[in-house]
Amino acid sequence: MDAKITLSFSEEVIAKAKKFAEANDMSLSRLTEFLYRKITSGHYKSLEELPVADWVSMVAEGETEYHTKARSRKAMKKEYFKSKK
Repeated sequence: MDAKITLSFSEEVIAKAKKFAEANDMSLSRLTEFLYRKITSGHYKSLEELPVADWVSMVAEGETEYHTKARSRKAMKKEYFKSKK
């Protein structure tokens, strides 16, 4: 069963990703699912190890930047329960 999520990206990245997906005969949703499957396969310990970096280089201009936030377990728990309200 498919579930829907909402994601936010820059318009430029979305346009390039759509072109990439179309050139590979797939929808943007299936391309995103493919990337998430790769990430969650358990084979990779960090973002730098992902083979997705090559794809990101093809659709992005300039060097890739990953933005992550260091959060405590308490902060994550609080955020989780807040999202359930």
